[in-house]
Amino acid sequence: MYDLGTEFGNATVDPGTNILIAGPPLSGKRELAMRALETGAEQGEGSIIVTTRDNSDRVLTDFRSVLTDPDDAHIGVVDCVTKHQGQSASDTDVVKYASSPVDMTGIGIKFSEFVEEFYRNRNSKRNRVMVDSLSTLLLYSNLQTVFRFMHVFTSRIENADAVGIHVIESTAHDEETMNTLIQLFDGVVRTAEDRSVTLQLPGVETEPAGP
Repeated sequence: MYDLGTEFGNATVDPGTNILIAGPPLSGKRELAMRALETGAEQGEGSIIVTTRDNSDRVLTDFRSVLTDPDDAHIGVVDCVTKHQGQSASDTDVVKYASSPVDMTGIGIKFSEFVEEFYRNRNSKRNRVMVDSLSTLLLYSNLQTVFRFMHVFTSRIENADAVGIHVIESTAHDEETMNTLIQLFDGVVRTAEDRSVTLQLPGVETEPAGP
């Protein structure tokens, strides 16, 4: 079982669980997802972040700032932003680059490389995955394409016995889009403008967590 941490009411979920964090802008979605990864990292678990919104420099700065021992953490970032902005970049042990948020094949390949590396080279058998955000994917591709990609991506997380935390800007999409995507996830966490949190997780009754 994976402990999601105090922000999730100390809920625990099975390996292979995928969770969607949905809410309006500035409601704490990204911070909440990072806290879930932080909880795992503090226990020696691996953290893989797929960023379609911020470049890897910002993601690493923000994530490492919440860790007690950032130098000891197993961190991998799939950066879909830097090359899309026209900058040149080469893969490292910590960051792998996809060409853009449209390059879903590349995103999947870079993610799979990290999973294999964590298991084989870093001996990290328990890993958490954050995707920030699905809204950016939907900005560049249609719903059907994103749904197909996320169906494969969430299956890879399940097969790796990892936990997936996926972020979406709920107010940027119509009800049909949200309902279609929600089918892919085992649980939904909703954030509100006052930064309150409502949990709908497997085995956990719907309950509000504190703002």
